[in-house]
Amino acid sequence: MTSHPQWESRRASAARPPRTYRRWLGAVAGLTLIAVTAACSSTGGRPEATGGGIGAGQADTDPITIAMITHAPPGDTFWDMIRAGAETAAAKNNATLRYSSDPQAPNQANFVQGALDAGVDGIALTLAFPDALSGAVQQAANAGVPVVAFNAGLDDWERLGVEQYFGQDENVAGAAVGERLNEEGSQNAICVIQEQGNVALESRCAGVASTFNGNSEVLNVEGRNMPGVRAAIDAKLRQDPNIDTVITLGAPFALTAVDAITDSNSEARVVTFDTNAALMDAIEAGDVEWAIDQQPFLQGYLAVDSLWLNIYNDTVIGGGQSVLTGPTFIDESNIESIADLARSGLR
Repeated sequence: MTSHPQWESRRASAARPPRTYRRWLGAVAGLTLIAVTAACSSTGGRPEATGGGIGAGQADTDPITIAMITHAPPGDTFWDMIRAGAETAAAKNNATLRYSSDPQAPNQANFVQGALDAGVDGIALTLAFPDALSGAVQQAANAGVPVVAFNAGLDDWERLGVEQYFGQDENVAGAAVGERLNEEGSQNAICVIQEQGNVALESRCAGVASTFNGNSEVLNVEGRNMPGVRAAIDAKLRQDPNIDTVITLGAPFALTAVDAITDSNSEARVVTFDTNAALMDAIEAGDVEWAIDQQPFLQGYLAVDSLWLNIYNDTVIGGGQSVLTGPTFIDESNIESIADLARSGLR
């Protein structure tokens, strides 16, 4: 396996605090419990939610504290699944999870600084606005605190010196959407971006445009104003009755698009990226045709679990490459097997 030059330079220039190595010396026994990662329950079968995620065993390594910092807007239930995955990994790894979220990049950077000031052992963050967080990531590196990225930042994590990345290749996911729309005969689509400047969202729409044979247009809306989102989609559909597909980039926006289609008497259909429990109902009812799933629970779980492994065993997952968690499609063909997990916050 090829050595990752950024990791080697970081290890040479910013050695970890001695406490990390004291923990590592006693970690061999704890690492034998890694198999617990896949544990369901003492009686087998599908895992059940326990409030903080899936119940699992617990490592006997020393307690650690991990900060998770995201760009989640208030009330977006997609992020509840990421947090459930993170809580599951934290409980298994005898870790305390400090979760913070804010859609504004400067506040995210402040959260990183606050985590460093509090003496956390590792940081997991999203890089929706990578340049705004580059200084904070460097501060963590200077302090010898390992940082992993997830969900957003696929094209930037290595440049910023982050050690690992877990998420979906948004351009590839968008391209898959475009190809499926071609197969289904779509001709005119709008791709609704709810947060202008978010690199992950913009990559999704760019991916759609790269493969879609019909006409595609980006519609920028203010995601924190859902009535405004509904009005903007309604107005666009009235302006152009030839639009046959509305592509949204989050489950709440898909449900709002369904309402906008009703308002405008449009014949357009809705497809979306990302899921939540309510979206499962919409797919089952046929109001939303299908969704791209990036497995948010898995993203949160891997981000926290990878930090534990890194802290105690100097382990890096992915061999210097990003670890992809999607895309997969959820539609009428597989909704029955997935819906209950999503409703429990485990998918």
